[in-house]
Amino acid sequence: MANKTNGGFLISKIKQIQGRVFEKLLAEHGISEFNGAQGRILFVLWEQDNITISELSQKTGLAKTTLTSMLDRLEEMGHIQRTSSPHDRRALKIVLTPEARGLKDRYDAVSAEMNEIFYGGFSDEEILAFEAYLGKVLENLLKKEN
Repeated sequence: MANKTNGGFLISKIKQIQGRVFEKLLAEHGISEFNGAQGRILFVLWEQDNITISELSQKTGLAKTTLTSMLDRLEEMGHIQRTSSPHDRRALKIVLTPEARGLKDRYDAVSAEMNEIFYGGFSDEEILAFEAYLGKVLENLLKKEN
């Protein structure tokens, strides 16, 4: 392995700048109903809602403690509801409200624009290779975490 690598630093820097750019795009598209971090949660729920906080934590990569306060805010804003599981009343399920479902198309437009910025100048092959490498890094980190 090379003596000096910058992958972790670059990923951190990309994450910070990407967050600022995404917030700017949300504002440019007139989306004030949620912020970028909340959009990450909504994105997962648009793919599949009626899931537990543990499942949502796994899918978003957010710690349950962080997620709980963010879900409180999303619930106050009328975007989600917590419901009891019919099989286990101790398990709460997170469900999108109709209002939140109605925000998906606008979010998708911002997300598509973000992808254009993110992958500008990349070929399809380069995108696939890059994402495969990132997947491998993620696997390595998950192994160490567990």
